[in-house]
Amino acid sequence: MPNLLAIDDDRTVLQLLKKAFADSDFVLSTFATAEEGLERVQQGGIDVCLLDIMLPGMNGLDLARLIHKFDARLPVIFITSNDDSDTAIEAMKIGAYDFCIKPLSIDDIRNLVDRALENRRLMMEPISIQGSDETVPESGELLVGKSQQMLGVYKQIGRVAAQNVPVLIRGESGTGKELIARAIYQYSERSSACYLAVNCAALSDTLLESELFGHEKGSFTGADRRHIGKFEQCDNGTIFLDEIGDMSPSLQSKVLRLLQEQTFERVGGRKTIKTNARIISATNRDLEAMIESNEFRLDLYHRINAVEVHLPPLRERGSDIALLTNHFLAKYSASLQKPIEGISSDAVELLHAYHWPGNVRELQSVIRRAILMSTGPVIVPESISAEIHVDPDDEVARDQNGIWQPTDANLTKFIQSRVSAGSNNLYAESLQLLENELITRILSQTNGNQSKAADVLGITRGSLRNKIRALGIEIGSIVTNKQ
Repeated sequence: MPNLLAIDDDRTVLQLLKKAFADSDFVLSTFATAEEGLERVQQGGIDVCLLDIMLPGMNGLDLARLIHKFDARLPVIFITSNDDSDTAIEAMKIGAYDFCIKPLSIDDIRNLVDRALENRRLMMEPISIQGSDETVPESGELLVGKSQQMLGVYKQIGRVAAQNVPVLIRGESGTGKELIARAIYQYSERSSACYLAVNCAALSDTLLESELFGHEKGSFTGADRRHIGKFEQCDNGTIFLDEIGDMSPSLQSKVLRLLQEQTFERVGGRKTIKTNARIISATNRDLEAMIESNEFRLDLYHRINAVEVHLPPLRERGSDIALLTNHFLAKYSASLQKPIEGISSDAVELLHAYHWPGNVRELQSVIRRAILMSTGPVIVPESISAEIHVDPDDEVARDQNGIWQPTDANLTKFIQSRVSAGSNNLYAESLQLLENELITRILSQTNGNQSKAADVLGITRGSLRNKIRALGIEIGSIVTNKQ
């Protein structure tokens, strides 16, 4: 259970916090003085700290500095009575996660603590790279895979982690881009500093701008207090911009300026703020095509793409499917308390025959459901979801070269299977599937000649080359298959 520490000399605040977290999973410890609170922090095990700025003796700011010397990744949420005070801003500058305003709202404080706890998890859970030992780590997450493609990814992580440059992670939805971003952070020299993640596709333009850059009180409807953005919080740390291809052109301009000058202003503000945050970005979109259609800035593309890490789709990773299956079996049989000894050879063949449009995330969901549906200690085909069953004689499966056939019946089957699997990214998955089929067939017809293929497709050779890399298409195998 997570441990929450509250340090405040106001008994009414402590009573309110006890009420707020009485029915939660948190174990709440409360103290009235800085000295008592610091002693509890030094005992270890605290996940989130709520800290009053105005304390008797040592004030909250000085205490926060001591806390971060002991544990730089412990989220500290300051409690203040004045959101416009310089003291509150100073609190953010010394590494606070956020601050909340008195009188406290139970819903707001629980929301804030939940987000801080998730951020703590992202920073603290280790990302291990699979070696010879294939056991599940006791804590954290494991990057599983020994295919040549994944070995190349591991090498790239090692090369770029220590370099203070922006990184762009590319790959289809569900390939594990967020895990790669955390691995780069944890193996970097900034691993003891702040790490924050923002999903650019999950927020409207106004909310995303506020989330990244912050805003001043009254800068727009609903802005009832000053808000400190992620770039300001993450000074000297690492910020992960997931789905950066979904960012609007106006926000792209602000991020470009930040990368160029390392300065920005809050929404509605005039004060120039400096930041030294390292940016790691990720996308499953075709940025080159977006550049050609003026949806994404070319200058920003070059800025975020100092180093590119490409994550291969699961269907291109061969034996990794078996490794991942065994990993998820061990992980979920333990957490679901169902003793699963293994998976039958027929079930393994079934998994290998499927094209995995949802990639590793989809495999993870399938294995978890299979464990829940299993009636014995071994996973058999009957335990696996119906959409994974592919009839090799079915005209809607793949052709002799393993290439998916985009017939009306197959497209209908694909859409139905993804809806049944709970996909929330069907548009992008369908486009990727069709784009892979189109480019593969045109390259096959031109005998691998990329210039001719680009002319037929009506795109530049550079854009085609980037699509080939992003989709994991191997020219040699296409030419060999054709011949």
